[in-house]
Amino acid sequence: MASNRILVTGYGGFLGSAICRRLLSEGFSVRGVARKNYPELQALGVEVVAGDLSQASVVEEVCSGVRAIIHTAALAGVWGPRRMYEASNLRPTLLLLESARRHRMEAFVNCSSPSVVFDGKDQRGIGPDAPYPKRWLCEYPRSKALAERAVLESNGREGLRTVSLRPHLIWGRNDPHLIPRLVDRAISGKLRRIGNGMNEIDTVHVDAAAEAHCLALKKLLDGDEQVAAQAFFVSDGEPVLCWQWIAQLLERAKVPVPRKSLSFTTAYILGGCLEATYQLLRRSAEPPMTRFVAAQLAKAHYYDIRPTCKMLGYAPIEDRALRLDAMQDWLESLKEGPLSD
Repeated sequence: MASNRILVTGYGGFLGSAICRRLLSEGFSVRGVARKNYPELQALGVEVVAGDLSQASVVEEVCSGVRAIIHTAALAGVWGPRRMYEASNLRPTLLLLESARRHRMEAFVNCSSPSVVFDGKDQRGIGPDAPYPKRWLCEYPRSKALAERAVLESNGREGLRTVSLRPHLIWGRNDPHLIPRLVDRAISGKLRRIGNGMNEIDTVHVDAAAEAHCLALKKLLDGDEQVAAQAFFVSDGEPVLCWQWIAQLLERAKVPVPRKSLSFTTAYILGGCLEATYQLLRRSAEPPMTRFVAAQLAKAHYYDIRPTCKMLGYAPIEDRALRLDAMQDWLESLKEGPLSD
């Protein structure tokens, strides 16, 4: 294919924008699609398209003349009806895959999540061959698992090579989601330590996550059949203690670290009761606790990235502390608000 244009969905997001910058620096032409425009990325050279990927006409338009897709667009969250997550996460993926095959694209890199294999139990060093659970604790991971399965099953069809990456708890300067949410909840007094605080979790810096997606893309474009049809976890390489990491972020942001705690059992039961109540009352707002959140805050979840390093050539960042230092002023600015969930 003559075109060297890569389509990045969700290009204006935290990860998507980092991927765009890396692709541009490596000489690729980039087309970005999202629900709104991001002029700062257009100024860097991204061909921007505003559109809804649940619409087949939009998907067909943005896929024309494209060599490959990096698909990061998704609706994340721990609460909401199945139809909402399927409309935002599953349907666009299926439409993109169909269009990619029709346009004889070479590669499809899917941004998934480790939550696709999380069932609420401890996960210590599990590999990418871990099965999907029989049940998920909320609709987001279910929709992402169905989408990931479709991506991997599409490998080899009409010459398309596919891969799915599972970056875990992406962090870094200007993170619009994870860290501001923690700071907001700490300031409002809504954050509670769940469990004994000793559960280990994986995190991944946004630059490393972007690099992993670009490495996977190049492997597929080079025709690497070992990488094709595989799922890979992506992390910083060493797990951290969940509540020690949260406390470190909050201390740097100069906001109070929560001292109150709940046992996992109490939080899990409370989450289940609140979910049932909110469903009964048809409340769209997220409950203050859910079973998924309780499990994520109390259970271990870290993963084996040796296949990622070996097969993609991925290397975790080695300067986590320095990167945290470089975020100091930004972290302190978060307490000025306004912040929101």
